[in-house]
Amino acid sequence: MHPPSRQDYVSISFAGQGSGVYNNSKQWRRQSCWRKWKQLSRLQRSLILFILVLLFICGIASYPSITEHLSGLTEEEQNTESNSDLRPIIPHVLPEPVKQAQPPLPELTSQRKLSNKRGPPFLQNRLQKKENVSNTVVEDKPADNKKEGEEPGVINWRGVVIDTDQATEGMKDEENNEDSLPNQKAKPSKESAINWLEAVREAFRHAWKGYKDFAWGHDELRPLSKSYSEWFGLGLTLIDALDTMWIMGLKEEFEEAKAWVATELTFNKNVDVNLFESTIRILGGLLSTYHLTGDTLFLDKAKDIGSRLMPAFNTPSKIPYSDVNIGKGTAHPPRWTSDSTVAEVTSIQLEFRELTRLTQEPQYQDAVAEVMKQVHKLDGKLDGLVPMFINTNNGQFTHQGIYTLGARADSYYEYLLKQWIQGGKKENQLLEDYLQAIEGVKKNLLQKSSPNGLTFVGELSHGQFSPKMDHLVCFLPGTLALGAHNGLPADHMDLAKQLMETCYQMYVQMETGLSPEIVHFNMHQGSTRDIDVKLADRHNLLRPEMVESLFYLYRLTKEHKYQEWGYEILQNFNKYTKVSSGGYTSINNVRDPDYPSPRDKMESFFLGETLKYLYLLFSDDSNLISLDQYVFNTEAHPLPIWPSTA
Repeated sequence: MHPPSRQDYVSISFAGQGSGVYNNSKQWRRQSCWRKWKQLSRLQRSLILFILVLLFICGIASYPSITEHLSGLTEEEQNTESNSDLRPIIPHVLPEPVKQAQPPLPELTSQRKLSNKRGPPFLQNRLQKKENVSNTVVEDKPADNKKEGEEPGVINWRGVVIDTDQATEGMKDEENNEDSLPNQKAKPSKESAINWLEAVREAFRHAWKGYKDFAWGHDELRPLSKSYSEWFGLGLTLIDALDTMWIMGLKEEFEEAKAWVATELTFNKNVDVNLFESTIRILGGLLSTYHLTGDTLFLDKAKDIGSRLMPAFNTPSKIPYSDVNIGKGTAHPPRWTSDSTVAEVTSIQLEFRELTRLTQEPQYQDAVAEVMKQVHKLDGKLDGLVPMFINTNNGQFTHQGIYTLGARADSYYEYLLKQWIQGGKKENQLLEDYLQAIEGVKKNLLQKSSPNGLTFVGELSHGQFSPKMDHLVCFLPGTLALGAHNGLPADHMDLAKQLMETCYQMYVQMETGLSPEIVHFNMHQGSTRDIDVKLADRHNLLRPEMVESLFYLYRLTKEHKYQEWGYEILQNFNKYTKVSSGGYTSINNVRDPDYPSPRDKMESFFLGETLKYLYLLFSDDSNLISLDQYVFNTEAHPLPIWPSTA
């Protein structure tokens, strides 16, 4: 043992095995932290203590914001590392089909170049510089000194004269013809349109392949795990896709699906189904397919499921329960509440009304008409806007004070207009409720973002405005355009175009070019970006509302930019959601193009709605499901507009 290098302490070290020599280098010397601290000057110690206290205070101050940020993480995002082996093969963008004898088409000039860099692209130059339509004043039109009732096609609602005989499909407003603007894209060639149609067919075939291989006869495909999930056990995806296949001319796929319906589909099952979902997907899908094909197989199945859903209306208030056991003939509300959502009980009318017309059995239409009658006269509305919940026992609105056009309320407004159209524009109470609601939207929910002035529809909670907008709200541009097509005020079309631009920005500002489920708009002066997305809202479920409205806007204005926007979305679906073995998957993170985090689920509405609307968007045949002959239910199943003699 050697003497220590210092005289004021003793250090004892033991040499390692095989070493008999003491090493006096730094790695062998030991000195206590306390002695080092005491060796510092008073100034040095004070400075260190000050820094530590400052860091502690900063940590306490930032703790709430950190926890709030982390609370938005979804369970899937938190477990990304543990599921890192579940990474899909993200194929290349589906190429445009090209005829063999012709050279490849040039890349679409309006297609946004996708980058792997994080951060949103710059706002597109297509933003419309218009004033908020809530400030628009609709001038009273002269009545030409004609007596009331002299022209049956004209309705006067609060000073607005509505020509219900108006039909503008395929016509342009010459005063607002954006094709003449310098930034308007050139009309796609006929060959491009054909190729885009074929691209949608190919996307459907790929989705159908996954369903057929791994989920045949079941409700929904899980494409990554090559399996399926059940909701009702009634083949939801297959039934939802029947009329899509017929419209696309996919006869082979249609015939194999029809064979399953004929031999395997039965509703005599001890299973609870959701009244709303089974009505719009199953009943609506079967009725639509019957009308398109004329095959009574589908009408017979529609009668069967329709009659089995009727016990839902056996409530004290006649407001239907949310769930029905189609085997036992019993119904009940959710286990946690006696409420139903307003959207669910007021968005089944098109289907049950049509079932009565076909069967001449009045109980179906009577049941849903009673619901609309009660909702019409209820207190608790705000300028025509309705709360989200209604009690099945007393028939009153609950959770009052919250107004939204998003989940739980959205399709109420859609079905007000569409029932009026379906019935031949005769039920003026429905029209009045719809017009009042649109004015309520303008007055209470419509705002503009900063810095670029995007027009958006927010939410109102007990008088407090929230700049939150669901992707579901993107149904509204199409509904407004449909109303304008049927003679409603022209400013409805102006608002439709502004909201359509906003919905497009919800896509184009994301790194994947796909919209999140929910966005929040900035309204404060000095904001650098219009749209923010919370971590928990970044998922995309392959929803149809955007392309639905694009279809209406293109069909009714013939502005080709709407087709181009739709083609961009189709390409991005192919790039980020397509699974190589078959099918498409919803994703968790539209902000991460490198790994969008797949959810392993293909909703039935991707085949029933999203791809159908894309196909109709790319078709220039206005007679293919003419908007003067059909009205789409909220699951994109076309039902006929009733003849005037009905």
